[in-house]
Amino acid sequence: MGSAKNTSTGSRQARIEELRRVERNRERRNRILMAAAGVVVVAGLVAGGVVLVRSQSDKKDTASDAKSSGHFVTGADGVKTWKGTLGRNHVTKTVTYPMEPPVGGDHNQVWMNCNGDVYTKAVGNMNAVHSLEHGAVWITYNDKASDADVKALAAKVKKTPYTLMSPVADQKDPIVLSAWGKQRTVTGASDKNVDAFLSEFVQGKQTPEPGAACTNGLAQ
Repeated sequence: MGSAKNTSTGSRQARIEELRRVERNRERRNRILMAAAGVVVVAGLVAGGVVLVRSQSDKKDTASDAKSSGHFVTGADGVKTWKGTLGRNHVTKTVTYPMEPPVGGDHNQVWMNCNGDVYTKAVGNMNAVHSLEHGAVWITYNDKASDADVKALAAKVKKTPYTLMSPVADQKDPIVLSAWGKQRTVTGASDKNVDAFLSEFVQGKQTPEPGAACTNGLAQ
């Protein structure tokens, strides 16, 4: 039993380190691309000015509905799976989701940073849903969660790429874990289901856009 547990822990740690390596490489590429883009912009200004045109050709960017329908089905392991449609359009108007916290649906084009980011104030649902689309796990809590649990969960999130944490006052349960199309409650930070959920759903099979960035998004 001890050997199996050590092997599982080592495998999870290796996975986390690989995610960190991929994210560092992505940030390096983004910095290079941004620098190149800056050179192009400057050249354009010197040549004769820049004209900004707001495109209205993509109807997806102006949709206002979540386009999400269905219901949760709870598995034997306590994980709830959304059975139905989860829209994936980028929209500019406010989306009202059929669940709280949301586990998917139409969302803002900018994601919340989710590279082990802990937010002490509520974040935008539409931005957090975009993070879930990238394979992040979102840990949320309300005022019924103990301070000790909140601190312990925050410490765990800070060590885990593709995660974020924030308060959600309107959620029913004290602590909720969410991934794209997946959700469960836990009894506290020491609940073994916290690690099980992170292990399965951080960049898990449910991820619509595996490997997409969790940095260079929105931060408080």
